[in-house]
Amino acid sequence: MVIQEKSLKSKNQIVIPLGDPAGIGTEITLKALGSYDLPKNMHPLLIGCKRNIELSYQKLIVQGKVHIANPKDLDIEDLPFQGHLQAGCPSKDTGEASFIWLTRAIEIIKQRQARALVTAPIAKHAWHKAGHLYQGQTERLAIMTSVKNPSMLFTAISPINGWRLNTLLATTHIPLKDIHQKLTPQLIIEKLNTLLEFCQKFKALPKLSIAGLNPHSGEEGRLGKEEINWLIPVIKEWKEAHPGITLEGPVPPDTCWISSAKSWTGKENYNAPDGILALYHDQGLIPVKLIAFDSAVNTTLGLPFIRTSPDHGTAFDIAGKGIASHQSMLAAIKTAWQFSDS
Repeated sequence: MVIQEKSLKSKNQIVIPLGDPAGIGTEITLKALGSYDLPKNMHPLLIGCKRNIELSYQKLIVQGKVHIANPKDLDIEDLPFQGHLQAGCPSKDTGEASFIWLTRAIEIIKQRQARALVTAPIAKHAWHKAGHLYQGQTERLAIMTSVKNPSMLFTAISPINGWRLNTLLATTHIPLKDIHQKLTPQLIIEKLNTLLEFCQKFKALPKLSIAGLNPHSGEEGRLGKEEINWLIPVIKEWKEAHPGITLEGPVPPDTCWISSAKSWTGKENYNAPDGILALYHDQGLIPVKLIAFDSAVNTTLGLPFIRTSPDHGTAFDIAGKGIASHQSMLAAIKTAWQFSDS
């Protein structure tokens, strides 16, 4: 009986490391878990400092917040924060805490004690101050799971009409000057395959688009030759290997998401693609955040488990004020539950 109860708990458990304690991670998690719009059998496990969680809860109550989860009703793996903590002030100590909490959460899900991982935001510079020289949580996940090239995809469902926006990033947290070295024909093919596989969760024959690299997709070589020299040939090769799939591109980056924006807000689908491949971080994230900032979810593909996170950062400028929106965190939790339902 004890073994069965433990197995059922793991099947329904979502593990949530709380991110940088100087940010909004704890606030948005308590708000999200206080929502009535969550599966009744979902079992959240918070990884963080129990005292900080309780203090955050008490402060939110004083601020008049009502729909928030009470820490007394939550399972918390207590890894106490060491050092001085001030809301909005990241430090070596907050970086160390968020790194330890994420690492522990990954260990738990690798041991199959949870069905999915939802990560609250961290500060990369705080990690670096603590000596953890990762580009972000995705890279830490890759190291701990021995995955060489995980993919970062942002997905969101329009609250207006239920249309789904999907954008995959070919490259993630790297300097702009390094992008041309990372963008190879093999990488583009891999990412298009990943995007197709994801979009086929919702439609058998999805329509895909790929953004160009240069302004106007190079203007036939006048504004850059990357499209002519290798991107267009790669697209042709991929289309020949997938004759039933529509792939448009390279689409000029400044117009690539226009039909998506119209479909997000409109009453009909403006022939928008079901998935778009962006070639670098800001090329994809600027339109996604403009279109669906409170709804988009960062989903890491290629891991041996489901991992999601909000599409925003630590918001140190509003930390501790009780005004942070929890909608993206709520969407991340619901998405993790949905995608891990197997």
